[in-house]
Amino acid sequence: MQKLVIECSEERLITPSGLSLVGQMLGKSRFIKKCNNMTVEGKRSQSQIKNGDILLSYIGLLCQGKTSYEDIREMSADPDYYKMALGITRTIPSAETLRQRMEEIGSSLRKEILNANIEMFNTYEICPSALGSGFVPLDLDVTPMDNSKTCREGVSRTYKGVDGYAPMMAYVGTEGFLVNTKLREGSQHCQCHTPEFLRQTLNLSHQLTKKPLLLRMDAENDAVENLGLLIEDGSWFIVRRNLRRGESKQGWLHPVKRRRIRTVISNLIQIAGHLTTHGRRVVLALGRSNLWRQTFIEVYQRFALP
Repeated sequence: MQKLVIECSEERLITPSGLSLVGQMLGKSRFIKKCNNMTVEGKRSQSQIKNGDILLSYIGLLCQGKTSYEDIREMSADPDYYKMALGITRTIPSAETLRQRMEEIGSSLRKEILNANIEMFNTYEICPSALGSGFVPLDLDVTPMDNSKTCREGVSRTYKGVDGYAPMMAYVGTEGFLVNTKLREGSQHCQCHTPEFLRQTLNLSHQLTKKPLLLRMDAENDAVENLGLLIEDGSWFIVRRNLRRGESKQGWLHPVKRRRIRTVISNLIQIAGHLTTHGRRVVLALGRSNLWRQTFIEVYQRFALP
């Protein structure tokens, strides 16, 4: 095997080049402007940083699969790129400021975030794909998380036998687009507040597609109240039956697995590029060995700001 010669280069290399795509998509949304006008009570750390910049910074972390506030320090290595890519107007917040401001915002923007998600899909005319039967699948399920050995508020014993949270997730289309989610304590009963979540999910999904929905849920959600909501809504459903005493196994319907696009998104976000500046032009060069570069170019050109 030929030995490589390792050299230190002064070239500007960017690992998460795909964040530029994220910034372009968010740039067409009114969500950030709404956040900047939102009033959050309490004394602000680094008050010159707007709420929109706080959310853009954290969205940038989430798109890289990072959830720790401390990871924001990585953006400080090249703040100009991250500001340009994500559309941050002032500066990258410190880890302490990001934590404090996100805690202040809390769940106060949940409704706005959900609506912004729907607005983004509609703006780019992205419709969730239907099954061969013509129905658009809508999958709801509780997803227990393992947060063992942590002291976070709300962490408790889940039905999986681990300490953590038990968020409710809703995915629409054969692609599995996330349309709704709700963080819940691990010990919370699966039916607790589920009717409200289900009603909200149906409303959001109908804004994405005019095709009939096929809602799929596991056995813990076969409550009469849930089924009543689905019948009232006019949506079709497949719900696995939780057998009561004296009932047989006949009529059980097995859960259907959805197809994930997580790998595709990860490859687009983490694509490496070489960033150069020519006058007022900023050029992002993608290596010829990268199998995802043509896909990235096509997606970026579709969603880029005019």
